[in-house]
Amino acid sequence: MRNYVPDIIILFIIIVTVTIVQLVSQILHETLADGPLDLIAPPVEGAAPKPELSLSQLIDQKSKEYSWVLRLLVNLFGYFCIFIPGVLIYKYAKRTKYMERSERSHLSSLVKFCFSGSGSDSLDRPLDGGPSGAGKGAASKRTTAQECALLCYCLVGLMGSYLTWGVLQEKIMTQEYEGPEKRKSHFKDSQFLVFSNRVLGFMITAVYLMAKRQFRHRAPLYKYSYASFSNIMSAWFQYEALKFVNFPTQVLAKSCKIIPVMIMGKIISRNKYEFYEYLTAVMISVGMIFFLTGSTDESKTTAMTTLTGVLLLTFYMIFDSFTSNWQGELFKSYSMSSIQMMCGVNLFSTLFTGASLAMQGGFYSSLVFAVDHPKFVIDCVVLSISSAIGQLFIFYTIATFGAVVFTIIMTLRQAVAILVSCLIYQHRISFLGVIGVLIVFLAIFLRVYCNQRLKAIKQRHQSAQSGGSSSKPRINV
Repeated sequence: MRNYVPDIIILFIIIVTVTIVQLVSQILHETLADGPLDLIAPPVEGAAPKPELSLSQLIDQKSKEYSWVLRLLVNLFGYFCIFIPGVLIYKYAKRTKYMERSERSHLSSLVKFCFSGSGSDSLDRPLDGGPSGAGKGAASKRTTAQECALLCYCLVGLMGSYLTWGVLQEKIMTQEYEGPEKRKSHFKDSQFLVFSNRVLGFMITAVYLMAKRQFRHRAPLYKYSYASFSNIMSAWFQYEALKFVNFPTQVLAKSCKIIPVMIMGKIISRNKYEFYEYLTAVMISVGMIFFLTGSTDESKTTAMTTLTGVLLLTFYMIFDSFTSNWQGELFKSYSMSSIQMMCGVNLFSTLFTGASLAMQGGFYSSLVFAVDHPKFVIDCVVLSISSAIGQLFIFYTIATFGAVVFTIIMTLRQAVAILVSCLIYQHRISFLGVIGVLIVFLAIFLRVYCNQRLKAIKQRHQSAQSGGSSSKPRINV
């Protein structure tokens, strides 16, 4: 006779978590509300009653300089609603050996897929070997014309998708939308934008994986949750920062990620860096100082907004750096394709942001805004499509031409994005600010060039040593 107790316990954990979330959400709503709406503003006789504000709308009523902190805390609580039951189920399954003992059912299959991966009954077993190079095969040689055409295809794809994404991102977060009776208002919920981007990205990659045969996925599904959490946090901080600093400042700040990485590498890992790495880091710092000194924005002039924007961009860089490092570890430990990585990360991102939005009423407030402002719907859909297509072009470009070509294209894209943003949204940059921008991008190109030169010198040195010790001639490809 089948034992249903383990399945009942797992379902009980989920139900209790949902109940607690609902209670805490109600407490937060009552705490933020100043009181019943009919006591604050008695309804006018004959007028329609005002609808009760959602938790998300109550947060929006707070001061902009501080509301982002409150929304961040509420978002984190929503994410923990997925993390906490996942951890409890994982601990329970590990303690009771649920996956080895349980009979085959939909719930047990789901738990196994989440915590042990496909084709394995043990927890956290990394793949010792796999078809890491099987998917690539022997690349057929292309002519110079074909190579140029393919490079132009990648260039246009990356530039087009991410320039569109950047322009719409700034428009949604900084510009007013005209609603009923020609009333203008801002869209304030960055979480909804992250959700819409990730859910479309998940759908596109899921359809691709079902349509095109891939080698079997073996990584435990929960491994993607860490990269997903850092990914949605970095995206949220990026959107929020646009409320306090302009888009050109944000683009240049992304170029400064290399500075904290070098500092942490020197302190923690005792890494040694070449002279050109120190030089380019200093050049980037000087360029950013010139740009911030020479750029002006009438809508964001106070010291508080500038400090808040810098703080948000700092958090963005921290979480974004973790995302790439964790994904790199997953690629090393488990055999997976880039599309599988994108699908897994977007799946958890959809779950995290969806749970958070449901808890704070973000879906309701965002949909109400969308109904009142049809142009926002178009911008949001195009933003999500361009983000998903851009991710696909990233993977394709790196697989076809390598990371160096991709870095050069994205650096050019950043430079063009600053120019486009200044032209469309009339950001004023002085001559000193322009010099700062040029210094930053010169430093990036110099860093890429020196890095490639150093690699080429080392490879020639190794080839010379191996050629001298071997009697057989070698052909350098």
